[in-house]
Amino acid sequence: MSHRSLHAVRLLASAAVLATNLLTLPAAAQPAGVTRTDLQRHDLSAPGREAVQVRVDLAPGAAFGRHTHPGEEIIYVLAGAIAYDVDGKPPVTLKAGDVLFIPAGRVHAAKNVGQDTASELATYIVEKNRPLLTPVK
Repeated sequence: MSHRSLHAVRLLASAAVLATNLLTLPAAAQPAGVTRTDLQRHDLSAPGREAVQVRVDLAPGAAFGRHTHPGEEIIYVLAGAIAYDVDGKPPVTLKAGDVLFIPAGRVHAAKNVGQDTASELATYIVEKNRPLLTPVK
């Protein structure tokens, strides 16, 4: 396969991942001031599971309301200060370099409590063919 053909295949694969993510993330789940950048998605050796990695950027004061995921979320804060409210745990504010583990199905929310844009690297180990995110009232 030529370099040009390989590049075209990679572009098509990236477009397919993006389209899948747009279809599985409800429009109402994307609040103002929050930008999600899909980085990678791969099937795992565990049947019916996949790993999804996303960068989430939150403008100052922006919040991602209460929601769940169909699997575990592993968070690494890249920049800023983010307050996390995870059901069953005391609220915590994390800064760049801090980590957080959120169990499967646990209701949680996040808010940028700093003066600058905050960013996290979120890695999900989730069930395939289910919405990555489900808002909770």
